Amino acid sequence: MRKTLALAVAATATLTLLAAPAAATRPADLPADIDGGAWTEGHVQGIAIDQRKGYMYFSFTNVLVKTDLKGNPVGSVTGFTGHLGDLDLNAKDGRVYGSLEYKEQESFYIAIFDVDRITSMGMDAQTSDIVSTVYLKEVVADYTADMNGDGRFDGNVGNTPDHRYGCSGIDGVAFGPEFGKEHGKQKLTVAYGIYSNTTRQDNDHQVLLQYDVQQWRKYERPLTETAPHKSGPERVDGKFFAYTGNTTYGVQNLEYDEHTRNWMLAVYKGVKPQFPNYSFFMVRAADRPVTGELAGQPAPEQGRILPLAPGGLQDQATGVRGWQFNGEYGLASLDDGRYYVAKAGKVTEGGVTKNTGHAQLHRWTGSTPTPFEPVS
Repeated sequence: MRKTLALAVAATATLTLLAAPAAATRPADLPADIDGGAWTEGHVQGIAIDQRKGYMYFSFTNVLVKTDLKGNPVGSVTGFTGHLGDLDLNAKDGRVYGSLEYKEQESFYIAIFDVDRITSMGMDAQTSDIVSTVYLKEVVADYTADMNGDGRFDGNVGNTPDHRYGCSGIDGVAFGPEFGKEHGKQKLTVAYGIYSNTTRQDNDHQVLLQYDVQQWRKYERPLTETAPHKSGPERVDGKFFAYTGNTTYGVQNLEYDEHTRNWMLAVYKGVKPQFPNYSFFMVRAADRPVTGELAGQPAPEQGRILPLAPGGLQDQATGVRGWQFNGEYGLASLDDGRYYVAKAGKVTEGGVTKNTGHAQLHRWTGSTPTPFEPVS
């Protein structure tokens, strides 16, 4: 009996060591606030957390910051002249994926960070081999579309009929199941940025692309801003549309939440008066996309439409459902009913104005109009 008990204790201890690396933080230990620091670069755009290893990642437009879960800086990746947006951790390969835009070069990428190698401050994105990039051809095609047929692409401006669906590039990124299957294959979902333009009717959908990234290493190339590459998948695994009304720059932060099994879409509010202009939308993972006509297109067009999740607020005139919540600067689900939500701010240090970012812990309530509350 003693020998059996000893073996059982030893086995349990071994399993505990395997399941809980030294760097891991128990759920109860998670702080209510993680400080991402103050930076002269742009405002905070997105966050990602690696609970198992004990790190938080912040995107500040053209710098990636790595901290521990107490907010102590561990390292950073600098040297971007493009726009680094939303982030998410790929649990399968341990790397952080983010949206990266070079609008003037008409190049849009997923930036992939080998985050284990981020060990010091100011590591260069182009010379340190920490960052690889994959080109998104579908996004470029929609961004550069000459919609009025005048033979000229009008470039990075919103006040134009160009840009299919109003595409301004990409922002939100997240890993989660393929749409319509709660337990479907994990894919990377990429959300379009959408220009704010009240004079057109073809920009009232959020556009979401899904990609299977298992074979993406063959596309990955180093980041070279002086000579943007075009190595990426020829086609998407799925292109989907969610009718929300026009929002200002589309889905800023996208997240899949295993707790509610919802896709969460955080946006800057739109300004079209005929829409309710909610700041937060959800799509249930189990709801299958339905093929139907896309409203407002210059020529009849069919697309795979995602129904918005029930609950929250509903506008009777448009049928749009949503919530009011400020998750547009960063949203990371812990998949247990808790979430880190980024708060942007400014501080002046030595006469220099800097942007700050804090990841603040919230819990799910499901309430209307705001389905989260802060954890103190």
